[in-house]
Amino acid sequence: MEDIKAFAFDVDGVFTDGLVLAMPDGDLLRQFNSKDCFAVRTAVDNGFPCAIITGGVSQSLLHRARSLGIPDEQLYMMSKNKVTDLLHFCQRIGVEPSQVAFVGDDIPDIPAIEAAGLGVCPSDAVAEVRSAADLVSQYPGGRGCVRDLVEHVLKSQNRWIFDPENPWKGNHPDHITRFAQFTGKNVV
Repeated sequence: MEDIKAFAFDVDGVFTDGLVLAMPDGDLLRQFNSKDCFAVRTAVDNGFPCAIITGGVSQSLLHRARSLGIPDEQLYMMSKNKVTDLLHFCQRIGVEPSQVAFVGDDIPDIPAIEAAGLGVCPSDAVAEVRSAADLVSQYPGGRGCVRDLVEHVLKSQNRWIFDPENPWKGNHPDHITRFAQFTGKNVV
């Protein structure tokens, strides 16, 4: 864990419990665990680049990634070959795959789990993924597996730091930023 410099995550079954709600407009809504999201924002604020590499696609995923401080260029939606996207992410941020922790839960994630320096899965990942992973979290998808990993990595490097005086580095939709500024909340 001391060698990890970046994180990459699948979404469905990792940040979420795998359930999606199909809306009439075609968007898919997902429920994210706030502790998982706090960990990612903390990682980003402490200099760890993060990516989302998912087969899913939706406007809500774009907004969620931005709110976590993940740049649009590091959100890979409709990913068919997650290793290709993982390698692109590594090249973009200037790290080796051996310096990235990747979290996935299902068959399409196995190649990226194997290519990453630390392949991780939630406790409820499919059996093939649990066998391929270097680390199986004690927590299921959408219930703390992301927080578990990120917190352990950052603490192992003495970088689990939350500064309440500095605003989040998330890129929030304009209406949320305006509302936060209006209410005086600590958001950039």
